[in-house]
Amino acid sequence: MNDIEVDVAVIGAGTAGMAAFRAARLAGVSAVLIESGELGTTCARVGCMPSKLLLAAANGLHDARALAARGIEGTHALEADYAHVLDYVRRERDYFVRSVLDEVETLPAGALLRGQARFETPTRLQIGNATRVEAKRVVIATGTAPHVPDELKVFGDKLITSDDLFELRTLPKRIAVFGAGPIALELGQALARLDVDLFMFGRGGHVAALTDKPVRDALAAALADEFYFDPDANFEAMTLDDGQPTLRFTSLDGQAHVERFDLVLAATGRAPNLRPLALENAGIELNEKGVPLFDESTMQCGKSTIFIAGDCDGTRPWLHDAADEGKLAGDNAARFPDVRSIRRKVPFSIVFCEPQVVSVGASYDDLDKQMTVTGQASFETQGRSRVLRQNRGLLHVYADAKTGKLRGAQGCGPAMEHLGHLLAWALQLELTLDEALSLPFYHPVVEEGLRSALKDADRKCYEERSETPPALPSAAGY
Repeated sequence: MNDIEVDVAVIGAGTAGMAAFRAARLAGVSAVLIESGELGTTCARVGCMPSKLLLAAANGLHDARALAARGIEGTHALEADYAHVLDYVRRERDYFVRSVLDEVETLPAGALLRGQARFETPTRLQIGNATRVEAKRVVIATGTAPHVPDELKVFGDKLITSDDLFELRTLPKRIAVFGAGPIALELGQALARLDVDLFMFGRGGHVAALTDKPVRDALAAALADEFYFDPDANFEAMTLDDGQPTLRFTSLDGQAHVERFDLVLAATGRAPNLRPLALENAGIELNEKGVPLFDESTMQCGKSTIFIAGDCDGTRPWLHDAADEGKLAGDNAARFPDVRSIRRKVPFSIVFCEPQVVSVGASYDDLDKQMTVTGQASFETQGRSRVLRQNRGLLHVYADAKTGKLRGAQGCGPAMEHLGHLLAWALQLELTLDEALSLPFYHPVVEEGLRSALKDADRKCYEERSETPPALPSAAGY
């Protein structure tokens, strides 16, 4: 057994783990990075980048076909060469993966340990069968893996996950997509725009993690114009008949359907990679899902010497947060016991389907509805959106009814990746509606839709204040 002693051991060489390792090393302590799977990060290898590459190809075809409405036509019909598209996605994907691997190759000799880590005690890890690491502090950054519900496993080798999709050599003619979250929406719409006959099934009416029903309904309606989409599917049977996935279900119009597919894509979320760690030996408290309880302002698990960062903590599954959490966890692991808390950035997520989806700040479900006004803007008649022929969607911004301070937003529509940033910055700077509206807005731009929503919320704040009855004089006033 090879025994190693270090100040900080980081389990996981993804975005969060790499950030934690760098932070610990910069703080001047000894550290090792432990990885049991493929190097290259989830984002670069099977997540953010390949999904956006596939979407870009699909949107290019979709947009080119839409030019006829503007009077631009040709004699040759465009179609997708699936093998070529997927080869392009993999080649570009590998470019992003290579940049991560290049960084790994610069690590000092002995800094990267390959193998599955397992806690023997809170400060001792066994790596595979040949290495034991005694670490004063540990950072858990093991990421996530696709979650596949047991009911879908009936489809056997006809069932794939988002991790498998990019390795296909061609695309199926028909596919059923289970899930209505960000991964499902991005990949599903990409496949549909590449002429794959696609049915998408959600559960419980959830769409893109939106909690604001009018916004969610606007998104669902826009997507249903492109492919079959049922956010709350009702199945009678799921079977594999003669090697072909077969679904029996009741459609939205109440009709019984039997549909057969070439493949089934499980895009039903991702689950933390924590089970192999033997966390029962780590001496930390876990929640009902087996995820360590931790302080989001420090990433420390209780008062222990163990920290956690990235997707595996079950909170903010976005790369920018994984990087922030990794740095914070690495910093605090290095300086332990002088653990320092920070103010976290505003929660912020984007889904890159069309219309794009954004959620910023406080969740709609968590707002005090009695103390909140909602400003609304539809993109159906918004000038720039109509010029772009992307005039679909709805934006809601939330503000404190008394102070006008921005609290959050949810929306779907064109250019939400840009409007979302403006909203996130405004929330991070704690701007009020009046302060946000005092900033410049050009014409004609999609951002004018944001201004409309801000103005609507500001008007409602003014009405709320005007309708508030004056306070009764105190007894001392008589």
